[in-house]
Amino acid sequence: MRTHYCAEVNESHIGQEVTVSGWVSSRRDHGGLIFIDLRDKDQVVQLVCDPADNVEAHKIAEDVRDQFVLIVTGKVRARGEGLENPKLKTGKIEIVVDNLIVENKSLPMPFDLGDDKVNEEIRLRHRYLELRTQKSYDIFKLRSKATIATRNVLDELGFLEVETPIITKSTPEGARDYLVPSRVHGGEFYALPQSPQLFKQLLMVGGFDRYFQIAKCFRDEDLRADRQPEFTQIDVEMSFCDQEDVLEVGEKLIHEVFKNCGFDIPTKFRRMQYIDAMEKYGSDKPDMRYDLAMVDVMDIFERCDNAIFSNIAKDSKKNRIKALKVPNGDNIFSKREMKRFEDYVRKFGAAGLGYFQMKEDGLKGPLTKFFTDEDIQAIIERCELKVGDAVFFGAGNKKLVWDYMGRFRIHLAEIMDIIPKDKFEFLWVMDFPMFEEEDGRVKAMHHPFTMPKTDENGKIVFDDIEDLESIAYDIVVNGTELGGGSIRIHKEEIQSEIFKLLGISEEESKEKFGFLLDAFKYGAPPHGGFALGLDRMIMLMTGASSIREVIAFPKTQKAQCLLTDAPSPVDGEQLNDLSIRVRKQLTE
Repeated sequence: MRTHYCAEVNESHIGQEVTVSGWVSSRRDHGGLIFIDLRDKDQVVQLVCDPADNVEAHKIAEDVRDQFVLIVTGKVRARGEGLENPKLKTGKIEIVVDNLIVENKSLPMPFDLGDDKVNEEIRLRHRYLELRTQKSYDIFKLRSKATIATRNVLDELGFLEVETPIITKSTPEGARDYLVPSRVHGGEFYALPQSPQLFKQLLMVGGFDRYFQIAKCFRDEDLRADRQPEFTQIDVEMSFCDQEDVLEVGEKLIHEVFKNCGFDIPTKFRRMQYIDAMEKYGSDKPDMRYDLAMVDVMDIFERCDNAIFSNIAKDSKKNRIKALKVPNGDNIFSKREMKRFEDYVRKFGAAGLGYFQMKEDGLKGPLTKFFTDEDIQAIIERCELKVGDAVFFGAGNKKLVWDYMGRFRIHLAEIMDIIPKDKFEFLWVMDFPMFEEEDGRVKAMHHPFTMPKTDENGKIVFDDIEDLESIAYDIVVNGTELGGGSIRIHKEEIQSEIFKLLGISEEESKEKFGFLLDAFKYGAPPHGGFALGLDRMIMLMTGASSIREVIAFPKTQKAQCLLTDAPSPVDGEQLNDLSIRVRKQLTE
């Protein structure tokens, strides 16, 4: 139905007859001459319907409206002098229509294509229309390039693409599973995989050595701008490797994918220990495009005359007092604005927020009366203060201080507009804690198959369980976690010990992970790997505000597909086949 795509028609075709197909992007009637912008997959070409050339085609064009589907044959000619459109690839030519077929009409559009201010619910309900925009096409063209580059790079590095099961066993990996009831085994359930984690480890036991997969994953968790119930990750695993081997592959893959998508990034990435990231930036995914690093002032505040600060400073294990310097902040922010900052951090649990201002005649602020001249000077030197700077202080439980001061750092950078645009800063965050405490119970910070750091005898040794480090690493880009991985446990005795520390009984571990523990008894090699969020990667590359923009048919924040009206009820016969009875949710 075409001889050329719209974008292919150019000056070399002047005088030739071509056939193009697509949708009407716009129609303009200029007193007899009708101009139509026809768009196919990724470009627009201008059509001219002139009654002097073809009366029948012109008559049909009179009834054409936006988004009609047309098949058009005509001759290519140069646009008149001064009528060229440099914004279009086809801006120097137009097609004089000889034959026009309306293949399909369109109802009036429910919204203007390309209008980002349209209610998202309306756009998602008609997602197939939004996909017609140039912006959407460019996003998915880039996504296609990224996946092709991924396969090419990993193939060159000797990795084998293997598909792992989509319906599998429910295992605790941090988030809730999506469950799939079995008709054949009534009352029993499969689960959709949160990741291919266990299967890729079993592939290493199977001797596949290097595996990858562009894998669909599913997690029944609360949604955010960078989360969806189903998402895609680039999943990689390799055998007989250490951490350095895995990071080298990760850097090679990321560099080549970004390069093939038109971005120039370093071949080697910065590294930072988890504890340093938390102490300096209050986050395990710090945005390194700007500084605003925190410094510890516990020892100075321990000597002050304010009992609240001095008592907090006495317990360096549980508490922190952090200073955050803002260069020229005293000149940027008024006292009223500085007080409003206190309201901001209170939203995240802070008891308050102290501040000093560096004036010509020294450090000023409501807290200076509690410090000696020597300690005032120590604060100036520790924070490297210059005249015009402001410095803010957060004090309390270390995790709370890390959190609200980390958020405050980002807040300051945004309102000061110091975050560089069109720049990628990559960072490996290393040596994560093996465990964290949540709601009074111990859980794995990454997942329970991560190798903990051991002593020279291969034993797990720790005084405080939260201080036990793992051989785990995350790759962070501009404050967003792009992915992460670890060296895996490959010995049954270490895996069993980790399960015990997590409160998973021997009986439960055999029930849920017996197949993995059994596999370790048959010669499991040392192995490790990582996974990269493909959706997040494309979101970063395109500057999209939400991950939903880079997924063809995304869900809402309530995990609904407005296009297909999913989830939805099913009939009683289907439920009977699955031995399921639906009860109304109890409400108070």
